[in-house]
This record gives sequence, structure tokens and C-alpha cells, in this order.
Amino acid sequence: MKPPPLLPEETLRRVLRLSQFDGMFVLLVPGFLALTWAAAGDLVGMAIGLLVAAAGAVELHGSQLLRAGQPRGMAWLIASQPYLMAILLAFCAWRFASYNPELMRAAVDEEMKARIASYGYGQEAFLRLTYNLSCALIAALTLFYQGGMTLYYYRRRAAVMAAFRREA
Repeated sequence: MKPPPLLPEETLRRVLRLSQFDGMFVLLVPGFLALTWAAAGDLVGMAIGLLVAAAGAVELHGSQLLRAGQPRGMAWLIASQPYLMAILLAFCAWRFASYNPELMRAAVDEEMKARIASYGYGQEAFLRLTYNLSCALIAALTLFYQGGMTLYYYRRRAAVMAAFRREA
């Protein structure tokens, strides 16, 4: 037997709670990383961090609009997720296309070289495979998580709007 649907007010509370947590996380963590990359002189990393942090700011803005009784906040919540997905997928594509074998080789110590050889891989092939799989994993997780969040917010629009109609 299926449980009854949530009351619109409870759906609104859950959307607000999730958007506040997710927005803060997406704002603070990449924002901190952007500062770290800026201090290290990595301007590309800093730019990506700021673009990702902006998605958190958009989500928090939508959450604040909803808290203020403005239903248009749902559009901001929904839009924040595809924006974040686009930034992260573009980053993955850029990283995939800009493989730097020197940087990867610098990260490998003698113990790792021996372990790679024991697996029967050449060092270059193993590093390239690891790099490509990392990019693909980040892209897949982004599609799954941001796609899921977009769907979550989109499917709760009607209930959130109903909660605002009841309050009026």
C-alpha cells in the first residue's frame, strides 16, 4: 500500500530545507576552493570554482524567495541545477581534452610505479586510463545528481504552489 502524498506545506518545508543545505554546500565548498586556487595562481581553477559557487548562490536565492512567500523561487531552484550541470560537464570535457602527462607523471612515486607494473600496465597507459575514468566518473555523477535534483524540484512545483495558495 502506497503512503498518502505529503501535504503541500510539508513539501514546501522539505524543499526549503534541502535547497538551503545544498545551496550552502555548493556555495561554500567551491568558493573556498576558488580562493585556494587563486592563492596558488590557478586562474582556471579559480574561475571554475566561482562559476560553481554561483550555482549555490542561485539556489540560495530561490530558497530565500520561497521563504519570503514568492513562488517564483521555484524557477530559481530548478534553474540552478542545469546551470551547475553545464558548468561541471564543460569542466570535465575541458579536463578530458587537456590531458597533461607531465602533471600525472609527477604524481607517481616509485612504489606506485612498481604497483602499476605489477598489474601488467604500462605507466603511461595506466595514467591515461585513470585520468579518463576520473573525468567520466565526475561527469556521470554530475548527470545523476544534478539531473536528480532538477527532477526533484520540478516534480514538487505543484505542491509548493498549492502551499502558497493555501497560505493566501
